[in-house]
Amino acid sequence: MEETPDNRVKISGARLALLFCLFLMISGGLGYPTLNRYDPRHVPGLSDVNTYALLVTGQTDVQAGHVRYRVLVPWIARPFYRLARCHSATWDPVMFGLLTADSLFVAATAMLIVLLGTRQLGSYAVSLVASLLYLVNFAVPNLRLTGLVDAGEGFFLLALLWSLSERRWWALPLIGTLGAMTKESFIPFSVVFTVAWWWTVRKDSGSPVESATWILSSWATSVAAMIGVQWWVGGSFLNPIHFAATLHGNHEYAKHFALSLWDRNFWYIFVWLLPTAIPNMKWFPKSWLVPVAATSVTAFVLDGYYGGAPGTVGRALFSVAGPLLSLSSAMLLLGIPRCSNHQRVQADS
Repeated sequence: MEETPDNRVKISGARLALLFCLFLMISGGLGYPTLNRYDPRHVPGLSDVNTYALLVTGQTDVQAGHVRYRVLVPWIARPFYRLARCHSATWDPVMFGLLTADSLFVAATAMLIVLLGTRQLGSYAVSLVASLLYLVNFAVPNLRLTGLVDAGEGFFLLALLWSLSERRWWALPLIGTLGAMTKESFIPFSVVFTVAWWWTVRKDSGSPVESATWILSSWATSVAAMIGVQWWVGGSFLNPIHFAATLHGNHEYAKHFALSLWDRNFWYIFVWLLPTAIPNMKWFPKSWLVPVAATSVTAFVLDGYYGGAPGTVGRALFSVAGPLLSLSSAMLLLGIPRCSNHQRVQADS
């Protein structure tokens, strides 16, 4: 590691590659039980895996509704499935493909946590511990590595924060396109996240018009990608507004909100993460806190609109806030009460 001209710590490409390989092997180990210990497709709370498994093999379940349009993770899993078909012994080749695809996204998310934390907070140790805390959270082995697509959505949401923090505007349309192909909820999440970020930094940003233009382009590409996937899979054009209306499945908002907070899957994820993260959250830049908070509220709104099954809102919140909470938790566990003023200035820049 070395200091950059702007005094931010830079991690070498070789170290990042090593970390990615390490995180990938850890992810594979955490998700190993899905290969021959149990089949997630037969677990009631993981019923969507059936649709993703069919997509891996090139089939489409027309009864799966909007779930069949979440194609990116199954498409990435397909070559690994084909590779394992005749060489996987007792391993289920379909689940091997999905586990590999999910592991790639989980490992990439952990690597981005290290990259963001080190570059913006100036502490490699905090960032590394945060990535490990992220990996051992209940949501990763029990949800992200079981054949679902949340690992992909979580990665692209964090990539969105990386692109905005580093002013890598060119990446926004690419992230928007791939995120929309991963899960339809990425689109409203990204809209709220980018609006909140732009509003927070607009007075301090040297190029508010340029950033707004790139942000708008990312919205356009994400919507275009969703429409394209729906045309490819379903064979017909779906009006985005009509599509969103078909997802409305709940009319008892207060009751559903209470049940979501009471759900044990929610607390399995956050029972230790929130208490250890909250004390140091105030030391993070507003350009991180405001977008994450606004998007977390959006997760509850969308869950209430859709009427998701138990555990849905917990999965979404971990995708949105999990990396930031892990970084804050690592600061507490390492006894670092706050970032230095210099680090905070660099993080807000």
